[in-house]
Amino acid sequence: MAPWIRSTELLYLASMKTLDLYVLPKELCVARLPAGAEWPGWPKPGGFYSVTRTETELSVVCEPAEVPPESTCETGWRAMGVKGPLQFSEVGILAGLTHPLAQARVSVFVISTYDTDYILVKAEQVGRAVEVLRSEGHRVEV
Repeated sequence: MAPWIRSTELLYLASMKTLDLYVLPKELCVARLPAGAEWPGWPKPGGFYSVTRTETELSVVCEPAEVPPESTCETGWRAMGVKGPLQFSEVGILAGLTHPLAQARVSVFVISTYDTDYILVKAEQVGRAVEVLRSEGHRVEV
């Protein structure tokens, strides 16, 4: 971390902003394809999905029914979206959300878009995640 910002200062800045979030209605999965795999044509347009390619993998987040059976897939995720748009200059948005979830032992998978952020938690932890975020002063629509 940069010497001019302490982690406690970043968390303080993040905790000053109350965020509005909403829980997406459908379960999601995180699928992994080989790095050289072709662009997947199976996520349906109109639903929530995210495709990320790196040098080592191609990850797809979408509804489980859309994933081919031969794919490696981690099921059982639910997404919470931050109502946006957020500005790129805003500091500590994800830290303000993920730090209290980590303290509550809620594992997260994060997706960011141009306008906002999404925090995915396992379906069985959605209630706990909502409770934790509300206790931090955030507003969460279920």
